Amino acid sequence: MSVDMKQSPCDDAEMCNERDAFVQKLSSDAGIFALGSAVSRVVQLTASDDEAANNLAHCVLSDVALTQKILRLSNTVSYRRASNAPVTTISRAIFMLGFDLVKTSALAMLLVDSISNHTHARSIRAELADALCASLFGRELARRSQYHDAEEASIASLFKNLGRLLVASHEHASSRQIDLLVAAGKHSPAEASVKVLGCSYDALTEAVLTEWDIPKTIIYSLSAVPAGKQMAAGNRHEWMRQIASFSAEASKLVSRADGEVEADKQKLLVRFGAALNLDTKKMSDLFTSVVEEMRDLSESFKLGEVNKNVANTGNDIPDVLSMVTMGADANVEGFYPSGKPINARDLLLAGVQDVIQMRALGRSKVNELILLVLETMYRSMGFRFATMCLKDAQSGQFRARVALGEDHASRQSHFVFQMTPERDLFNLSMENNTDLMISDARSEKIRDLLPAWHRALLPDTRSFIVLPLVVNKVQIGLFYADRVFPAPEGMPPDETSLIKALKSQILAVLSGT
Repeated sequence: MSVDMKQSPCDDAEMCNERDAFVQKLSSDAGIFALGSAVSRVVQLTASDDEAANNLAHCVLSDVALTQKILRLSNTVSYRRASNAPVTTISRAIFMLGFDLVKTSALAMLLVDSISNHTHARSIRAELADALCASLFGRELARRSQYHDAEEASIASLFKNLGRLLVASHEHASSRQIDLLVAAGKHSPAEASVKVLGCSYDALTEAVLTEWDIPKTIIYSLSAVPAGKQMAAGNRHEWMRQIASFSAEASKLVSRADGEVEADKQKLLVRFGAALNLDTKKMSDLFTSVVEEMRDLSESFKLGEVNKNVANTGNDIPDVLSMVTMGADANVEGFYPSGKPINARDLLLAGVQDVIQMRALGRSKVNELILLVLETMYRSMGFRFATMCLKDAQSGQFRARVALGEDHASRQSHFVFQMTPERDLFNLSMENNTDLMISDARSEKIRDLLPAWHRALLPDTRSFIVLPLVVNKVQIGLFYADRVFPAPEGMPPDETSLIKALKSQILAVLSGT
């Protein structure tokens, strides 16, 4: 694999070469390469972007495992206090938890999924638990901050020890050798890593994140703060450095249970208290809050067996979500052969309630509501591909504007058609404003009515729906979703009514009522 190296400068040429060689080795690992691409994509998302929530939802939904973990986290006790209703969609999770929390949680989950299954799983998971815990300290401190985009502190805290984590997962013998040197008391972690690797953990972290195109503001914050007592930062960059350093040290105290831990907490308070506006009570409250959140993360990430001090062995997922969040462990009895969940009605009902609540609160944009409706249909009915099309006023073409599911980007770009005099299913649906729910697309009657563009784009479709969007006899667009298996179970009246209710909510939004 050819990788365009964009390493940061370093003072010592030999150390620079050692570091670059190790980063090149990591870059040849397909898993790390994919992780870097995914991390970069999520980090670049900003809440100030008009499409931020939609883009984040798409990033999460493109990864089934990530989707399951975010939903699991959203339905833990700590995050469901504001509402007793279960969270069944990523769109709802972003709305309820907030963009920043879902974004940083997604980054942490990507890191865990990519690294936790290596050979030396136990020691790696211990490092991952520290990284997750550090991100929570960063998040809590960011909440109290006056700085703009303060959530970057949580991201910086998560990646503070990335170099150490990557060495533990890819060069375990070197990692053990470094630990032994530090344990002997003659070397600091920085000195030991230079001695064994030829470069420090911090330099390696900086190089990898530079390779991943992570913003320089985050990379800069990973450099060590000066020794001794820290004073209030003069700018946001210095503040982020203090947060990242404090969080990395604090996270290691959470996992300890020895008699010296309280004394070390006090030392940490003395060093960072003035800089971060912490006193004894605030410090205690901070640790309590982080430990509580870490319980939920430990369960969601399945790291509870590693970090026993904060583990939660309970399963707090509502029954309505059980088939959605089990992933590979899902019982086949939870789905019809078509792929449709047995509990489709409950999932649709939850989606309808979410849309009504989001509209009532008045904080959602039209695109966010559209994505929520589309996601509800996609997940509740077990579709493989789902899209919403809108009519282009100039060309008269119907064009997919948002899509979810398998190969969604490619299919969305090609999902373009124009009504023709020929009588096909899409024409009939739009002209008569009739919802179509086709259980077997290969039946002779249906097959003959499929337009050529549909047969070319989606030749393996076996069941699908078409929901026209018509306001005052004006054809605005349609919802479309399909599966690759027939659906002989059909759609009972209660499910049909809920799908119509979802469509009516979007029609109300589009018509301004």
